[in-house]
Amino acid sequence: MRISAQVAVWLCALFALACLGFALRGFLALPTTSDPEERELISGYAWYWTFLGVVALVFGVLSWLITRGKFGDVQ
Repeated sequence: MRISAQVAVWLCALFALACLGFALRGFLALPTTSDPEERELISGYAWYWTFLGVVALVFGVLSWLITRGKFGDVQ
């Protein structure tokens, strides 16, 4: 299955939005948590989702650059 660069841009944007939404929910839940172990877990998950969102953004930008012809001709 081949995914065009334009479709990859939108899929990466959608995935990044979902990941960063989960990360934001985690970071916003930190002040309401009193247990140190639970706070550590929530923080770890929030940073994990942030990492996934940033990776998706990077691949989305690379796909966007491909559609603009910055890496040569699109076939």
